[in-house]
Amino acid sequence: MTSHPIHITLVTLGVSDVQASAVFYEKLGLKRAPASQEAVVFFDMGGVALGLFGREPLAKDAGVPPQGDGFRAVTLAWNQSDEDSVDNAILRAVEAGGRLVKAAEKVFWGGYSGYFSDPDGHLWEVAHNPHAALREDGSMEL
Repeated sequence: MTSHPIHITLVTLGVSDVQASAVFYEKLGLKRAPASQEAVVFFDMGGVALGLFGREPLAKDAGVPPQGDGFRAVTLAWNQSDEDSVDNAILRAVEAGGRLVKAAEKVFWGGYSGYFSDPDGHLWEVAHNPHAALREDGSMEL
């Protein structure tokens, strides 16, 4: 058996309402993958998939309790090519039903970033990092 190097292939978010959360992400511009079903929705994000699954069934699958509100010690990042694009992405997320957590501002590491949360409180940082170029497809090049 061949072992592959560590590579994140799927990020699954436990959500309270799969279909309502799917609509939020569709409003951000993602398209449902054909493998999506009523109980689980997938989006292709260019080499990494985003999955939405019920919070309780996801916790049950992992064998952990479903509680866990507040800060989860994880953020997802959506990098942009410039500061205006950061502001526009955050505005788009809020207009789609997300919540502004922190308005974008210049940050200590030399970039520009802010935060929104999706309808279930999952934190997304939207940032422009002048020290990490983006490829033409929007993926990060380190």
